[in-house]
Amino acid sequence: MSAEIKTALNQYMDSHGGGDGLYATALPGFYLMRSSTLTMPKPAIYKPALCIIVDGAKQIMFGERLFTYSAMQSLVIGVEMPAFGQVIEASPERPMIALTLELDVTILREVLEAMEAPPKPSGDGGPGVFVQNFGAELQDCILRLMRMLGTPKSIPILRQSILREISFWLLSGENGSEVSKLALPGSQTRRVADAIHILRDNFTVPLRVEQLAAAARMSASSFHQHFKMLTSMSPLQYQKQLRLLEARRLMVADGINAANAAYRVGYESASQF
Repeated sequence: MSAEIKTALNQYMDSHGGGDGLYATALPGFYLMRSSTLTMPKPAIYKPALCIIVDGAKQIMFGERLFTYSAMQSLVIGVEMPAFGQVIEASPERPMIALTLELDVTILREVLEAMEAPPKPSGDGGPGVFVQNFGAELQDCILRLMRMLGTPKSIPILRQSILREISFWLLSGENGSEVSKLALPGSQTRRVADAIHILRDNFTVPLRVEQLAAAARMSASSFHQHFKMLTSMSPLQYQKQLRLLEARRLMVADGINAANAAYRVGYESASQF
């Protein structure tokens, strides 16, 4: 089945311009990627998603944690996090082929509530990202998503059912207890994720950990501990990464200098930046 998926992804990308790059699709939150060369670490903000390597290999650095995943493995990201990703295995003869499907927390929750024996979240508060094998059940779902791209009229009708099936296999799989933390409203992961959304939307203003802790319904010390356990960054380091990413975007896209970019992202002086 892996060869069939690889063929389907290559055919889609070839029919939409060809070459290396990131390919958006008609399915919201569903992206394909191809690279025939190794790359340097590139910063980006990763949303909760299922990231799958069909061929080749990638590395992603979340704070102090480095994750490597290769052909027929998937990286599951539970909360929105800034990170550095790079292609570490690719060539013109055998490019790195990958896909990303953003996770829908609402659908995950609906599936979790409908399961007769839902997974029980572990209480260790582990990292919000992990690597697992790209199993046969998920492979079948991805193939059907690819076929759906060939019939755009089917997307509004059939998309939800396949996303529900993908959610089921993630929740019932080897790391179901970790995935369930994203879906449970009262879980520590979900509460920290709510605080992350506030931090993301207000990263240019001075950080108040107490405000974020209150949003997560935790004490400041407990929030700091769980935040770092989940993201491998302190809240201040997380904010700095968001600021650097936005400053980089401003300098590249708008052509402004470093001093102006620093002020735009919330620093009081260019020296802080």
